[in-house]
Amino acid sequence: MEREEAERLVAQYGSAVYRLAYARTGSREDAEDVMQEVFLRLLRRGPELNGEDHLRAWLLHAAANCANSLHRRPWRRELPLEEGAAQAAPPEHNEALEAVLALPEKYRVPVCLHYCEGYTTAEVAAILGKKEATVRTWLFRARGLLRDMLTEEGTYEL
Repeated sequence: MEREEAERLVAQYGSAVYRLAYARTGSREDAEDVMQEVFLRLLRRGPELNGEDHLRAWLLHAAANCANSLHRRPWRRELPLEEGAAQAAPPEHNEALEAVLALPEKYRVPVCLHYCEGYTTAEVAAILGKKEATVRTWLFRARGLLRDMLTEEGTYEL
């Protein structure tokens, strides 16, 4: 892969990979590490991909896998959510993002893929290797939790 092509791909898909990694890890530093690893894998292996949609799905699937791998490492020190969120808040931090980061881990990535990246539940299920019904259940539960969190804080009126 040429350097120009790699730069184009990072410019085009980097923010989506970063958002997914951030939703999974809750840390800017970890999300940046995941993003770097995903694009290095793309450069090293250069899988045969059929079109931009397949490439985007591959990148997000790789990001989910890398974030999961990072999360399972034994030397990873777990911080309480409040401490970690305060430490890792990106510049565009807001109440909705804080609420998404406060969701249980299994809900964060599907919410990010579905609502931020615009994937259907079938596509999210394929990316995560889960059943479509499971993803729909996670999204339903996440919406309920988000509604409760955001209306409790008085941030949004539903």
